[in-house]
Amino acid sequence: MTPYLAKIFLYPVKSLDGVEVENATVLASGALHYDREFAIFDEQGKFVNGKRHPKIHLIRAQFALFNRTISLQIPDRNLQQIYHLDEERQGLEAALSDYFEFAVTLGQNSLMGFPDDTHSLGPTVISTGTLAEVASWFPGLSVDEMRRRMRANIEIGGVPAFWEDRLFSEQGDLVSFRVGDVDFLGVNPCQRCIVPTRNSYLGEAYPNFQKIFIIQRQATLPNWVASSSFNHFYKLSINTQLPSSSAGKILQIGNEVDINVD
Repeated sequence: MTPYLAKIFLYPVKSLDGVEVENATVLASGALHYDREFAIFDEQGKFVNGKRHPKIHLIRAQFALFNRTISLQIPDRNLQQIYHLDEERQGLEAALSDYFEFAVTLGQNSLMGFPDDTHSLGPTVISTGTLAEVASWFPGLSVDEMRRRMRANIEIGGVPAFWEDRLFSEQGDLVSFRVGDVDFLGVNPCQRCIVPTRNSYLGEAYPNFQKIFIIQRQATLPNWVASSSFNHFYKLSINTQLPSSSAGKILQIGNEVDINVD
């Protein structure tokens, strides 16, 4: 089968639930419109995220992107509360501050969002085959749960596990590829944090997740992979950059994926 764009996920508020969409627009920065546009900050200006605050996993969020609303279900509250992200931000901040038991604010960056890797603003890429393979390493974890833990933007179908490891080369070399008519540059494998070790709904840690992952990732690493990118093996999905020529273009489910060969 030809590699194709199987799924697109946007995460409007960093560390909260994502939204699966049919298409996404590329911003001038190379980020996807709406992705990580907002982030929660404490009074010291630090991210309130899954790395530092596991209880954030317990919040359920749904988004109406075009209406600019977030529907929030906070633990121990019976009512689902809906807030307009632009017009009712104070109410949303108050609800989140009450939940976390310290003051938080909602920051916004409509130009590039709040990515983990500020040098590679493009969407992160993984394949469905990889998610299935990695889920098989952990009894009791479904493919969808692994998808929620890895939080990639773009999922490629029609390819075997770890196909996306073709999208980076030896350190410093970028790999050019296209999704539909959108040009990408593959940069490096994404270094994972503590978040994938936890249940995406409850925040509970899976025993020895990181150790199991590292052992299996090393054992299943394709022999053609650019090994210089692996100073350790707790890495999965690909960080990307998008050239300015991709700004304004649209990624669409079903787009073919082609690696450019010189």
